[in-house]
Amino acid sequence: MNKKIEKILKKKNKSKIVCLTAYSKNIAKILDGHCDLVLVGDSLGSVLYNLKSTKEVTLDIMINHSKSVRLGVKKALMVFDMPYNTYRNPTEALKNAKLVMKKTKCDAVKLEGGKKIIPIVQKLVKNKIPVMGHVGILPQTDKKFTFKGKKLREKRRILNDTKLLENAGVFSIVLECIETNLSKIITSRIKIPTIGIGSSVNCDGQVLVIDDLIGLSESKFRFIKKYVDITKIINRAVKKYKFEVIKKQFPKRKHSFNN
Repeated sequence: MNKKIEKILKKKNKSKIVCLTAYSKNIAKILDGHCDLVLVGDSLGSVLYNLKSTKEVTLDIMINHSKSVRLGVKKALMVFDMPYNTYRNPTEALKNAKLVMKKTKCDAVKLEGGKKIIPIVQKLVKNKIPVMGHVGILPQTDKKFTFKGKKLREKRRILNDTKLLENAGVFSIVLECIETNLSKIITSRIKIPTIGIGSSVNCDGQVLVIDDLIGLSESKFRFIKKYVDITKIINRAVKKYKFEVIKKQFPKRKHSFNN
């Protein structure tokens, strides 16, 4: 087993797992000094490309960004988010996952879904491809983005899905926008770590989209916390640059080449 995955597994019930998304080397390099896990999320569809949904994100787009992220990630576990329609059956999933692992040198892949994708997970794990699960809100397929676990039937289904995923061999599961008490129950009943996003402090770890954290996106989801407004910092820098260019204060002699 990958030593980085073993490290993640050992954090279960001991210390919180810190996760963030990254889409480029420069950001990934910063995150690598603080995160246990860096996810190249298909959220880049909306964050970088202004796509209406993650369904429009292609495998090639994800691979290209992951190659860049890999250059910045040395210590953290790097996980590749398999995009929509790239794992519709075990054969397709294995073919694409092998390609992803070869081209990006990522440590694992992430798949959305529960009971329906169990044969797919089993196929990948059998072929020594580490898999991270994802239940709750499924951005690739859900039409309504409302938190999960409101009704007893839904709670039972989600809990069952997490147990099935664990038995199939995933090393951790993302819980997206799952009701607080349900996320607590899931985390206590499975032996692998849970990574929450909008699923309360009860999870073994947390993940956020980096652009949301630094205030670069306009997302207003309840579970987001903006730790800094990077847009203000960028604005100040660009404003100063503009002033210096107009006033002929930049470039100075030291920024030029002279014989």
